[in-house]
Amino acid sequence: MSTGSGAASAPAPEPHDTLSALDTPARKNSMFSSLRIRNYRLFFLGQVVSNTGTWMQRIAQDWLVLTLTGSSAAVGITTALQFLPMLLFGLYGGVLVDRLRKRPTLLVTQTAMALTSLALAALTLTGQVQVWHIYVAAFALGLATVVDNPARQSFVTELVGPGQLQNAVSLNSANFQSARLVGPAVAGLLITGVGTGWAFLLNGLSFIAPLAGLLLMRSRELHTVERAPRGKGQLREGLRYVTGRPELIWPIVLVGFIGTFAFNFPVYLSAFADDVFHGGAGVYSMFNTLMAVGSVSGALLAARRGTARLRLLIVAALAFGGLEILAAASPELWMFALIMVPLGLVSMTVNVTTNTSLQMSTDPAMRGRVMALYMMVFLGGSPVGAPIVGWVTDTYGARVGFAAGGAVAVAAAAVIGLILARAGGLRLSVGWHGGHPRVRFVPREHQEALASAV
Repeated sequence: MSTGSGAASAPAPEPHDTLSALDTPARKNSMFSSLRIRNYRLFFLGQVVSNTGTWMQRIAQDWLVLTLTGSSAAVGITTALQFLPMLLFGLYGGVLVDRLRKRPTLLVTQTAMALTSLALAALTLTGQVQVWHIYVAAFALGLATVVDNPARQSFVTELVGPGQLQNAVSLNSANFQSARLVGPAVAGLLITGVGTGWAFLLNGLSFIAPLAGLLLMRSRELHTVERAPRGKGQLREGLRYVTGRPELIWPIVLVGFIGTFAFNFPVYLSAFADDVFHGGAGVYSMFNTLMAVGSVSGALLAARRGTARLRLLIVAALAFGGLEILAAASPELWMFALIMVPLGLVSMTVNVTTNTSLQMSTDPAMRGRVMALYMMVFLGGSPVGAPIVGWVTDTYGARVGFAAGGAVAVAAAAVIGLILARAGGLRLSVGWHGGHPRVRFVPREHQEALASAV
């Protein structure tokens, strides 16, 4: 365990080295190697408790809105309001995170999120809750997330150092998705048994765990990461930094399309549970739980894999969109539920691969702004996409809405895959191998040599 400054992150690759640099395998780690580090272990355990509460609140919030309004569009509006602050202020949050110390910042944001949940619990348990209360709570939670998300993403490097970054990011994702196995199930029991207010209350109390973990960390064992000094033009500087690097800008564009149109699971799954299969909160919770099974598997595979390849991101995004289209066409409940497992796996592969490749390709002083832009695009797209897909779902049905989201993901992955291949000096090669057709990307010089030989 390092008690010194820690190694600085590797500098970002040059644009012409886009794919070759990111396709270099990282050092192999054991699946849980980051947990040997005490500070990260405290962070991880605190998140186990808090993430479980977060998933409980997500399910309870979506179901409460659907119960009060009977509208998938209203669920979409709630999701939009929760992520609207990220869209409006996400980049400014990244500038703040690059300037501030991460641990005190997280203490403030986590406290604010706890108070928001407790206020919503009080309104619900007293029978005073109205839809606009939920809208306000969602927006307030989104404001805290503007700073909390990039701070948590960047803080991982201070906890484990660059050598364990891939493993720690993957374990964080496994942590969040493992809580998804428990949270929705508990939320379903609470909703049907004692009401949604108790889910909000338990989520508010769950923030005690991460706050305690942050307070118990040893400052001397944190890896020192350069902070950006105060100055003018830092927002523009961050945007120029990202747009000048294909290995940063195109993955962000890809997850922007996916996050806006294909990741709106509160809208899609609640509509399938209620309108298509005529189930209740238990069926909705089951869909989320099955997706979590796949997501945990995807995160653990990423932790073991030890690489962050952009070609894997493209393949996973294509598979993600294809599975959404397949799920939309599923005629039976059991078939739809079964597809949730691989859908969760490939969605987590997209998430972890993008997150890790961006962090490993970014200079430390820019990491807060880059991760804020990533989160702004990925999560901030929901204010645009959620009402749209909610309207499409209400107007044309859940199957059309879900299939349309999958089609957008497939199209975006195909186009951006070709752009990245061109930026990396690759060309599409179509041929035969062993009597079977084979489609792959090869270096442009290699294909030209083959052509001249023929």
